[in-house]
Amino acid sequence: MGLGGFFRKQFIDVIQWTESEQGVLAYRYPMADMEIQNGAQLTVRESQAAVFVNEGRAADVFGPGRYTLDTKTLPLLTNLMNWDKLFQSPFKSDVYFFSTRQQTAQRWGTQNPLTIRDKDFGMVRLRAFGMYSWSVGNPVKLMQQVSGTREEYRVSDLEPHLRNLVVTRLSEAFAGSGVPFLDMAANTAATGEAVAARLRPAFEELGLSLDSFTVENLSLPDELQKRLDERIGMNMVGNLGDYARFQAAQSIPIAAANEGGVAGLGASLGAGAIIGQSMAQAMSPGAPQAPNAPPASPQAPPTGAAGADMKFCLHCGKQITRAAKFCPECGGKQE
Repeated sequence: MGLGGFFRKQFIDVIQWTESEQGVLAYRYPMADMEIQNGAQLTVRESQAAVFVNEGRAADVFGPGRYTLDTKTLPLLTNLMNWDKLFQSPFKSDVYFFSTRQQTAQRWGTQNPLTIRDKDFGMVRLRAFGMYSWSVGNPVKLMQQVSGTREEYRVSDLEPHLRNLVVTRLSEAFAGSGVPFLDMAANTAATGEAVAARLRPAFEELGLSLDSFTVENLSLPDELQKRLDERIGMNMVGNLGDYARFQAAQSIPIAAANEGGVAGLGASLGAGAIIGQSMAQAMSPGAPQAPNAPPASPQAPPTGAAGADMKFCLHCGKQITRAAKFCPECGGKQE
């Protein structure tokens, strides 16, 4: 390196970073020969943090503000103190900027249903989805655990791991809560708080802070949802006898309007009575079965004086007394 290049490097005295695009979480400041110059100005903006790494180890963390970097604030030597080494400082350093603003509207969801034990239904499989937000709480730990020494580390690089972490803790929270599915689905705010309590320690291990966590929906797979709907319908029906009578009453105007009129109405009422009786017997296994009604005997022909002393006219068919010789209606002679 020539003497002119050395002095040009000495006068690079401002270290700062502004996010050029969304989604950048960590950024390593490009520095010539990775050397921090004496008297340089470090500017850290709001929603940022700066980590100094000296000889491979994190030396200090700077929050928002403006700092003058010299031998009083950093244990580093400048090139001016190393003429005998051809202006190459033996103290290599890096500056990493981290975005500490809240990463909002992060989505999570279960790709496959979670199988849990439920008090009401036994073993059930449920799906869930929602949103959460987080921010960088400990930049040094995040750099050591996740981002490393990459020139740029993005939110999208971290999101798959966080989503898997959320689903794992979600399953543990559901299994350990002992709260029935219906109660969890009815109070998603409390469910979200219970899951967040399990997630926060896991986020802190990565140097992150879980700021919010919400459960937007809890549901069952389609086949289980149908069974739940059937059970809800049975509970809503209540007394099956009353329900059968209600159905029969509902069918009266329909049957009367249909072709067949009163005949259709009678058939509907008869069918409703039979169905109601069958349902009542099915719901009461111990109840004695109603005996079948004996078949109706054929109606006997009319007997008595009126039937024995009358006959029909051979000419006009008028009913006349058996002793009459002529029909009083048409005058026809009777044999």
